[in-house]
Amino acid sequence: MRQVSAARVRQDIQLAHAPDQLPEALRDAAARDDAAVIALRDAICEVLIHYRQLAIAPSWPRLRLLLEADMTYRARQLALGGARLLFADMHPNLRWQDGELRIGQMLCTHRVSAAGRGLLLVPSAFAHKPAPPLGPETPPRLVYPCRGVATLWEPTPKVDSADLVSLLGAPRARLLGLLEEPLATVELARRLRVTPSAVSQHLRVLHATALVTRARAGRQVLYQRSTLGDQLAPSPT
Repeated sequence: MRQVSAARVRQDIQLAHAPDQLPEALRDAAARDDAAVIALRDAICEVLIHYRQLAIAPSWPRLRLLLEADMTYRARQLALGGARLLFADMHPNLRWQDGELRIGQMLCTHRVSAAGRGLLLVPSAFAHKPAPPLGPETPPRLVYPCRGVATLWEPTPKVDSADLVSLLGAPRARLLGLLEEPLATVELARRLRVTPSAVSQHLRVLHATALVTRARAGRQVLYQRSTLGDQLAPSPT
């Protein structure tokens, strides 16, 4: 953001508040010379940095795993069914038809051509609906609500059976409890609040002992309890 020109700052704040007028503080700065606009830009950057340190940084490892799990899922949807399947369950306001992505219930109306430019997809844990580019001349991108936000602050699943923990150890017992449904490594890591590499090590042991099965789906591998694993593990609470 510190590299953005004064002209771009003026344009972006106008677009962000359209069709309403700018707040007085922004209006006064935008009407002055470039030095005042650059000072406004730098002040906004400082506020954002401070906000990130207070509100985002402490939870970033958990948020990052959530976002990575969403990106893995979207890549699978795209590989299996192209753009139509990719956007099918992203948000009710989105509709892919005849090579165009339409976004309903927007305050403004404009078209952005992505041909030859690509479309950057940005999952967000804070967005409640899709957010397109601010204007037709801005780079094509779509901010959209990330999957699984409602599970973000759920406690780490516990395993009821002390015998199962004694047999497998607590980490592998928790994994087995989660694998009632097919899940990828990054999603398991997010739910358990550990690194994907730690999950992979435990999954290798569980697979080698026939307690879980695995199957490739597009670019990811999905793990699920086997029949033997079902007999051993309680469902997650």
